[in-house]
Amino acid sequence: MADTSDYLKTLTEVLAARADWLEKSELPKLKEEFRTFHTAFVALYKLFLKKGLIIEDPYKNEVKIGELEVPETAPFAESDYKDEYSLRLSSYDNQLDFLVNFYQFSVDFLTVEKIKRILGLVRFVDWTRLSNNSEVPNNKAMMEILNAAKAGADPLSASIINESLSNLSRTTGSILSYLKLVSDYNREAYKLELRTTVLSTLTESEASVIPTIRKKFATAMPGKPFYPDLVAELVKEDSNAGKPLRDEVIKQMTVPDTKPKTVSPQILFKGILIEGLNAIGSVGSSLTEVGVKMDENAALLENRKNGFWDKLKRVIQQMLNKEPDPTIFDVEYMDPVKGGPVKEKVDFAQFRGEMDRKTRTLTALASRSGGAFEKMQSMNETQLMGMLEKNIREVQTIHKVLGALDDFFKIEAGREDRDKVKGIKPELATMKNAIVKANQRRHEYSAQKEEEEQMRKLGISSGV
Repeated sequence: MADTSDYLKTLTEVLAARADWLEKSELPKLKEEFRTFHTAFVALYKLFLKKGLIIEDPYKNEVKIGELEVPETAPFAESDYKDEYSLRLSSYDNQLDFLVNFYQFSVDFLTVEKIKRILGLVRFVDWTRLSNNSEVPNNKAMMEILNAAKAGADPLSASIINESLSNLSRTTGSILSYLKLVSDYNREAYKLELRTTVLSTLTESEASVIPTIRKKFATAMPGKPFYPDLVAELVKEDSNAGKPLRDEVIKQMTVPDTKPKTVSPQILFKGILIEGLNAIGSVGSSLTEVGVKMDENAALLENRKNGFWDKLKRVIQQMLNKEPDPTIFDVEYMDPVKGGPVKEKVDFAQFRGEMDRKTRTLTALASRSGGAFEKMQSMNETQLMGMLEKNIREVQTIHKVLGALDDFFKIEAGREDRDKVKGIKPELATMKNAIVKANQRRHEYSAQKEEEEQMRKLGISSGV
């Protein structure tokens, strides 16, 4: 066996730098790609529900997820096609939502096993190879639904389908590339740990025998999986003839060189804030759809209370020219600040009025042309930042109340009418993604302004 002490030192330094690079540069990009991936899927999912091509899962919001699980991929009977595939897509949406909003994107957390789960989700439907001749159950079912959705589709629906498929295909490729970067790092980090924890306790002859390494591994690294292929790689690399292999590992794990620029390009700070306003403005289209569903759900509950005394009360109020009693719903939601449930009384008519007014405002903010866009361009950064923060807060409040109302309607409707309640989980997910994106632009603006201020103090120009 070769003397690899210098190699271990170099590899340790290189892997530490690579982990830092992955954490700060590549994993944030991976998470953003997953957001785009999920948003594109949600657009298709909502369209399928709207056209009645799949059935909404009434228990969708009651699912509690502790770890990623790939939905079923096995074949299903043609007679169960619609029910079974509807449940699979509902589960797929829940899993993607959990991945995007609750999963940790760090090199320590994304172990080999977790990456396998993520890959299973990405490949649940192979968006890069969809065809009418596919024999893969989930791909075949997806093509049947897509063909049905495209048949006689209006221009808006056709645009949604084409744009969503394009984004799903594109992000699949980039996601797989980012996951490979993390996977390659994990392989070398695993081999490094094996060298320092197991091989360092063996003799030179023992360190080249895989069964001996496996036996020592069981006691030195309990609870960790043993990967024979990686151990075989390690033995070859540490052999007397393994220097080219070791050199290749160092080359692959070295962080790509980024040459520092003497003068940074001019940063368009107002553009970042306007992008944030465009992002939060995209919520307007979701609120329009949610409003229709909320009205139908409220009407469903009111019809359940349409007994004799209710009718008599309304007649008396009309005779006395009195306004009808406001519709008050007692809802409950989790407050992350207080760390517990909070109860709130929602005047439904008042809330719907506020929601409609906000929808009109957001729709204007989403536009990239016209009067509203020109007005944003004429505003200074302080005004834009204030507008962005205000709209993020207001949309967060609406999102919170809508989530509570969604739960409330499903509970109050009772089991016999639960199927009639219009769920809004896809729209809530879309809203959440828009809030996250708008917040990212807000933080990006603040970070870059702070960096510019630091550079100014050091006498360094940030632009030409």
